[in-house]
Amino acid sequence: MSRPADLRFRTTTALQRRVINPVLRRLPGQTLLETTGRVSGLPRRTPVGGRREGDSFWLVSEFGERSQYIRNIRADPRVRVRIRGRWHTGTAHPLPGDDPVARLRGLPRMNSAAVRALGTDLMTVRVDLAG
Repeated sequence: MSRPADLRFRTTTALQRRVINPVLRRLPGQTLLETTGRVSGLPRRTPVGGRREGDSFWLVSEFGERSQYIRNIRADPRVRVRIRGRWHTGTAHPLPGDDPVARLRGLPRMNSAAVRALGTDLMTVRVDLAG
């Protein structure tokens, strides 16, 4: 990763971890992705922007394999997604072969703009939701 991209990654993740995510997690309408911590085994909730399409929920990770929730998914793909205040269980699939920029065009605009502006290694994630 280039030096400017690494600085952007470190700055963005620090701001998200300490300021933005704690506030967003408390908002009742915010979509959350809950993974299981690969070391702690504890639930980890991350605010995400995405869209449900049928029995799938789609999102794009800003930092791909460097995202903690992607690392957690790699260790245990069983997740929960809170959409409009309701929790859904599912199985997450990182899709490095998908075109994340094209995928962002179909996802919520505000989040997509932030992901494009701040992201350094975009990766699509599909969550197959259980009944």
